[in-house]
Amino acid sequence: MTSLTKSLLIALSLTLPAGQAALAQTAPADAGTTAPAAGDAAPAAGTGLSMGAATQAPDGPGTTYVEATFDDWQKVCVRTVDGSNPCQLRQLLKDDQGGPVADFSLFALPPGQQAAAGATLVLPLQTLLAPGVTIAIDTNPARRYPFTFCAPPGCVARIGFTQAEIDAMKNGKSASVTIVPAMAPDQKVTVPVSLKGFTAGFEDIKKSIPKQ
Repeated sequence: MTSLTKSLLIALSLTLPAGQAALAQTAPADAGTTAPAAGDAAPAAGTGLSMGAATQAPDGPGTTYVEATFDDWQKVCVRTVDGSNPCQLRQLLKDDQGGPVADFSLFALPPGQQAAAGATLVLPLQTLLAPGVTIAIDTNPARRYPFTFCAPPGCVARIGFTQAEIDAMKNGKSASVTIVPAMAPDQKVTVPVSLKGFTAGFEDIKKSIPKQ
């Protein structure tokens, strides 16, 4: 199951290995200097090496931030140009070894629709697609949902929850997500979904439902 425990939200970072400082060559003393174009970074003094320039403000539109935490759920928001900043509840689901298996994000929908909330589940690429993903809330009958598409981060299932299902999550003690590994089609992998903090978190994100 090691392939299933890889994080679906990998933050890639590039670092210079030790010893590469030897690549920095001193610029000739009579080298001319050219003013950097707007938005470019000036070279490091005496090296001619660019120190880079930010391509996006760390708090600019499209970036995300955690606004609040409700026990095992996080309220994650996206910065927008108009400042509306829509938010979702998010929980990273882990296996019994503590390894991340799935990313579960849930958002509230305006009243009067068949679905009271929508959710996005991102699961490993090594998941067998035909059986879909199964979600069970406490002892209620489980429901199966199809995958919508797969991309490098994982396979995505877009899910709608009725008000009755949201109420069951509010009043429930636990839920679970079950998938079938592609490498072991005769087996099932079930990961728990904590409902601790769900009620407070869902009521909070309902406040950010766009006004109609």
